[in-house]
Amino acid sequence: MFFNTIALTTALLAGSSMAEIIWDGRFTETSAAEIGKWSWENQVGAYQYYIHGSGATTDYVNISPDYVNPADKSSSDGARITVDGTSSWNGQTMMRTELIPSTKAAINKGKKFYHFSLKRAAENAPDATAEHQVAFFESHFTELKYGVDGSDGKLQWMTDGKSQFDMDFDADVWHNVAYGIDFDAKTVEFYHSTGADEQGL
Repeated sequence: MFFNTIALTTALLAGSSMAEIIWDGRFTETSAAEIGKWSWENQVGAYQYYIHGSGATTDYVNISPDYVNPADKSSSDGARITVDGTSSWNGQTMMRTELIPSTKAAINKGKKFYHFSLKRAAENAPDATAEHQVAFFESHFTELKYGVDGSDGKLQWMTDGKSQFDMDFDADVWHNVAYGIDFDAKTVEFYHSTGADEQGL
């Protein structure tokens, strides 16, 4: 199963109206090589890449201008993330391909905004009968999911395992998402738009 075309045109901003970017996950022409070379001994690039199947990097992550949100004028490339029958990590039954921020910055302190855009393709669409954890933290206090029981084919924003907002997950529609996380207050704001529209809370 080929998952979705996902542009993790991701930037992590500190909490202010003119925030500095403290971690930049936007993809560039060097991203593919860095992702493929990443290891615990060689921590290069913006992403940790160790949770994936046994195939080549390009079996799971492909970087190209073809995968960037056209409304995102700050990114030259996007990523296509694939999950298929070879995506078992360490013998687990859950298929996984994960890109994790690689940084020493305090990305889990104070108020931070995580921005990303994603879409799915019409071909090889994700299976609505299987759960897909799309953009999440390891503790799952906030996440996007698809294919959850009762979701009726919608992409859902969840906090602590409860659905807070859902949206149609139609083919070739870009979803622009931001999590506004106050790690001290333990609160999460959710911003969303489609296409070139401005994000709303």
